[in-house]
Amino acid sequence: MQRRQFLHATLATTSLVLTSKTAIGIEYDGKPFIINSGIGGNTTADLLSRIETDCLAYKPDMTILMIGTNDMNSVKYIPLPQYEKNLRRIAEMIIGVKSQILLMNVLPAYEPYLFTRHPKEFYGAEGHKGRKDKVNARVKSVADEYKLHFLDMNHIFETVGNIGEESNSLIKNMANSGKTDGIHPTTDGYRTMAIAIYEKLKSINAPHKRLVCFGDSITNGGGGVDGTSYPAYLKKLLAY
Repeated sequence: MQRRQFLHATLATTSLVLTSKTAIGIEYDGKPFIINSGIGGNTTADLLSRIETDCLAYKPDMTILMIGTNDMNSVKYIPLPQYEKNLRRIAEMIIGVKSQILLMNVLPAYEPYLFTRHPKEFYGAEGHKGRKDKVNARVKSVADEYKLHFLDMNHIFETVGNIGEESNSLIKNMANSGKTDGIHPTTDGYRTMAIAIYEKLKSINAPHKRLVCFGDSITNGGGGVDGTSYPAYLKKLLAY
């Protein structure tokens, strides 16, 4: 926990030159920026607890939001009705600072690996995929109700991600990462996400000069806007 807090504090500090208005009041200098506000292990409840400092304080004109993997999978499990309530509140608060939202749904997982960390019985009769499908249906419902931009990242990964144990899977496995992960994207997975987001931003012709990527470890991808996270690749594509 201390390491995660340190990394998050470091990220906030090193991003100051890019921000519109941070928690300590630095004013936007007119240059476009992208902020990686992903923290591993976060749920919708965690995002609500830090939304003021890690999202709203930057006064984004576009927020890219992906959250739900830990709500449905972890020991921090949040039942679906509360998940939807939290997601709605997050959307309302972001809209309240006049930011548009690009909302993404939850990625598929490789279940044989997932079930080594979370007992299969944890998901009940619906199973992991059934629960994920219900979560993603609520995500789409919220996007439709609030007229948010929506990107079906789950479909992209299910269709071209080759989710499994082959080395070309877009989700980490033993062959491509030496880990029985099954949840997090590979470097190629993050590139795929960044390209899909970039094309979506261009197609909707919405403002995105002050851009915050808000979410959990799938957003964080190692932290910052350098390296191999989707925010890092998106920064390169946008030439920020």
